[in-house]
Amino acid sequence: MCGILQAAPFYRIFVADARAPRDGKHIDVVGHFDPIPGHQELFAERNATELGLAPRYWMSVGAQPSAPVARLLGQAGVMPPPPPPQSQQTGPKKPDKGKK
Repeated sequence: MCGILQAAPFYRIFVADARAPRDGKHIDVVGHFDPIPGHQELFAERNATELGLAPRYWMSVGAQPSAPVARLLGQAGVMPPPPPPQSQQTGPKKPDKGKK
């Protein structure tokens, strides 16, 4: 076990049918993510030049990334970053009509 961290977080990014169970069969593994500081990168499963090809292909045929995967793909430059959640959006606040 030289150089291997046990119980270190590591995530595979894969394509699955929405009707399949969460831990069920997947269609294709398109990459993986290592969230440890200093290693926070999104890697292609096959080779570095395919990083954007597989996710772009699957999205072109109708796949929809989950919110965490969309954020990771946005950080990697594969797709435009998703908009921030409603609670974090900035801008003018609407006046409160219920209070006098």
